Amino acid sequence: MENTKDMATIDDFVKLEMRVGTVLEAEEVEGSDKLIKQIVDFGDEKRQILSGIKKWYKPDSLVGKQFVYVTNLEPRLMMGLQSQGMLLAVGEDKPVILKPSKKVPNGSKIR
Repeated sequence: MENTKDMATIDDFVKLEMRVGTVLEAEEVEGSDKLIKQIVDFGDEKRQILSGIKKWYKPDSLVGKQFVYVTNLEPRLMMGLQSQGMLLAVGEDKPVILKPSKKVPNGSKIR
């Protein structure tokens, strides 16, 4: 392994909390070319999460669907709005949003 300086330990990995949530509402963030604001149900709570996916996804296409989020990041202000997590996606050209292959309870932890 050549890039050991970038390697995460298992202790680093277990610090991340990744959970499945259902998008209840989604809308474009006014004045932003990138952001979509989502209200996400994690079972025990609802959170506002901002994601830079506006170029590839319409807000209506997200509503009612389950996706995977990192839920224990420090809240971050973007365009004057607070984001309380991060949507996970893969790909450089058009990100593919990670989602469970079948419906699971909101709040289910990724392990």
